[in-house]
Amino acid sequence: MDRVNPDPYAGLATFIAVAESASFTAAAARLGVTPTAVSKAIRAMEARHGVPLFRRTTRSVALTEAGTAVFARLGPASAEIGEAFALLGQYRDRPSGTLRITAPRSALDLLRAVAPAYRKAHPHVTLELSIDESLVDLVASGYDAGIRLGEAVEKDMVAVRLTPEVAWSVVGAPRCFAKRARPRLPEDLIHHEAIRYRFPGSRSLHRWAFRRSRREFLVDVKGRLIVDDRTLLVDLAVAGEGLAFVADREVRTHVAAGRLDAMLQSYIPSNSGLFLYFPAGSQNQLKLRAFIDTMHRVIADADARLPRDGPARARKTARRA
Repeated sequence: MDRVNPDPYAGLATFIAVAESASFTAAAARLGVTPTAVSKAIRAMEARHGVPLFRRTTRSVALTEAGTAVFARLGPASAEIGEAFALLGQYRDRPSGTLRITAPRSALDLLRAVAPAYRKAHPHVTLELSIDESLVDLVASGYDAGIRLGEAVEKDMVAVRLTPEVAWSVVGAPRCFAKRARPRLPEDLIHHEAIRYRFPGSRSLHRWAFRRSRREFLVDVKGRLIVDDRTLLVDLAVAGEGLAFVADREVRTHVAAGRLDAMLQSYIPSNSGLFLYFPAGSQNQLKLRAFIDTMHRVIADADARLPRDGPARARKTARRA
């Protein structure tokens, strides 16, 4: 093995250029190097393989029998390699390929709106969406990007804000307050039936956290109904099966329509909001850049249509990447 340059493909481009042009000078001009560099590359290739590839005189250059045999195999391969690299142009000039995104169920409404808009604007991209509540290693799992709450995003990832800070409420259907008074304080929740949520990834139960005078505390709510699906949680709350601790975005239409009453907002601290995250450098992919732009546009359109009497408290404009 050549200890100086163990690369078995070293010099192939030079060999093909000389074979096709039958000239060291013409090959050098084609490759943008000096004739001396071409000559050194060919000599190194011949030394590495122990076979002369060209016959040289002061007037001409021709392939040897061994060189002719090698070129007969490399010529078609070179054309295929050139075509393969030409395909890179479609990734450079327009969003193309497959875009794989992992997201939690809390992003479903957003994805339902984004997916049709993205597919319509970028028909050359296959969009693959995976719903998963657990944290996912993007690189190891083959995803281009993920959507998670900001506090769940690893520090070495690039994070792009999608939504403002998430505001939360305790909600219940009006029928829940026919026999028991509407809670005015978090402690009043112990007198009500709650629908509890179990995180699918960790399998732990969501603990209802509140804040008063900068002090955070938990209320041990009671409930004989436990679910691990956010959509089911909201549906059961609308059906009057108990109170639920939910993000305002999850229930804004139900609150605006009077199907749910929202309460205790001032006692519940908000969290960071949803972020799209990905490894550094990935934003240079057109397919991902286009997805980010589409998400911002869809979010802006949705926020413009928000019910003004809903529970949302802070409609900050999402920052663009």
